[in-house]
Amino acid sequence: MQKGNEALVEQRTARAFRELSMNDIEALVQSLNSLDEGELGIDMLVACGDSTIGPLRRFLLEGHPRSIFVPRQRAVRALAQLGAKDVLLEYLLSDREISEPAVAHGEEAVRNTAARALAAWQTEDVYQALRRTLRSRLTGVIEALGEFRRPEVVPELVATLEDDFCRSFAEDALRKVGELAHHALIDAARTPDPSGVNELPGSQRRRRCALRLLEPLHLDADDWRLLAVLLYDRDREIRARTSAIALRVGDEPDKKVAAKRLIEALPTADWLLQGEIEEWLTKGIDFALPAINEEIDRRLRAPAQVQAKDDILRLLVGVRRAASGDE
Repeated sequence: MQKGNEALVEQRTARAFRELSMNDIEALVQSLNSLDEGELGIDMLVACGDSTIGPLRRFLLEGHPRSIFVPRQRAVRALAQLGAKDVLLEYLLSDREISEPAVAHGEEAVRNTAARALAAWQTEDVYQALRRTLRSRLTGVIEALGEFRRPEVVPELVATLEDDFCRSFAEDALRKVGELAHHALIDAARTPDPSGVNELPGSQRRRRCALRLLEPLHLDADDWRLLAVLLYDRDREIRARTSAIALRVGDEPDKKVAAKRLIEALPTADWLLQGEIEEWLTKGIDFALPAINEEIDRRLRAPAQVQAKDDILRLLVGVRRAASGDE
């Protein structure tokens, strides 16, 4: 009986919202600006149904962007819950020139919200709109494109690996694409810009990221033949990340070179990369052990006070001890 009463109340409430006048609906749209009532306004507008789409569209597309962007994000969320894909596409593809930095930053947050909401529609028009917007380097667009898991967009996502702000979002998107991305990632890892000694820092970061993304993927001997040259790259981190791949899929001579490259990288690696190298050496211990023993012996010839401060020596001894089961 109680459940029946609750259902009746819900029906009456829904009917009441759907019978609101346009003036009432406009007032609800303006309530999105309220600090206290803005979130409730989303639920009430959605309860009103499709009659709120037009006012919300005007609020979003004809209203003035502001540095306080949460009300416009609320409008996007309400439109998404109402299924107003076309309005969200129209907004995402609209091109406004905003000169004030704080306002431009706020509107970027709103567009990111719209892009993420559009990922719920796995349709061709949404996909093409997101690709057209990718040049703006919106993180929400990058995330949404990753949800499509389509190989055509991989080269464009790879290009964003050079952007410090977008890099982590591009990495996540490429991980979602998975194995379909591996040919483009191999090309990215092998292609410095420009080639030679004057490679740009962004190009180095792109190549390092590409190798990091390749490391867990399924690579075969043909893939390795394309990557093997990077064991001799000028960049030490690139050599190290290539070595991690070599220990998994390279031939025996390359695995021996890889072990030495990993050990060479340890002194200048940051703590995060050092931790990765330790893991790679441990996994590839069958090929890495001779190089580890050689380096340990070399460092043990140093004076005792030097050995006491030698973090690399301790790391390598720990890897060897773990391999022997004497932890």
